[in-house]
Amino acid sequence: MCGRYAATKDPATLAAEFDALDAVSLDPVQDAVTDAATRERSAPPAPRIDYNVAPTKNVVTVVQRHPRDGDGNVDPDAVERSLRMMRWGLVPNWAKEKSIGAKMINARSESAATKPAFRTSLARRRCLIPADGWYEWRRDGKEKQPFYMTTPDGSSLAMAGLWSVWHDKEAPEDAPPLITCAVLTTEALGQLADIHNRMPMLMTSDQWAGWLDPDEENGAKLLAAPSMDLVESLELRPISALVNNVRNNGPELLERVDPNAEPVEQALFGGDSG
Repeated sequence: MCGRYAATKDPATLAAEFDALDAVSLDPVQDAVTDAATRERSAPPAPRIDYNVAPTKNVVTVVQRHPRDGDGNVDPDAVERSLRMMRWGLVPNWAKEKSIGAKMINARSESAATKPAFRTSLARRRCLIPADGWYEWRRDGKEKQPFYMTTPDGSSLAMAGLWSVWHDKEAPEDAPPLITCAVLTTEALGQLADIHNRMPMLMTSDQWAGWLDPDEENGAKLLAAPSMDLVESLELRPISALVNNVRNNGPELLERVDPNAEPVEQALFGGDSG
């Protein structure tokens, strides 16, 4: 967990929900995610409705950074929260190949502070990853029944995430860096433990500012078990095996089914390191 999720809200809606600037369609030269020496010169495509977000796709994240002026000077007295596009699957800055990101879609909260791939990001580059809900598969013998975990009121879930900046040493000097992210996971709580032993680290709105604080370098102290009130409020919806195939991408993936009424296929997803 987490290996697949749904994200169907447009950036304007997410910006209002997370009290953030919608920067996914702004001039990438003004991107506050990276510093003056590593600003993006091209941006990923704008997000689309996606009922089946899979690893290596470009996803919307929420970050909070000190803004810079036109000359690249940081304003230490101000912070700006914004939506940014990143590729799901964290590529550490020291990685030789970006393909390593497909294996780093998740980061275990229990070890993120000590793992070379994640410890720098935990200290300096934390984000939120909005989701309508996420998918998980409950194993029953040789079969896997997919479930969709979501909020009853339609509000977004805020999954705690980490991000990183990677430069391809074989690319031209002026080539844009690759901005990637990973979902932090933790031990499943309450009713979720009946489906899978892991879950995303969900954060309530009162935790967002602290988690995104660009001046807080002790990220480990911000790691906390998700709110049990939030966990117990989630709807755990059995859905069809259509979600197993990443090529399937429509609202039918979210429809409730009777798990005893149809055969359940093997889930087809990969790269879960959480």
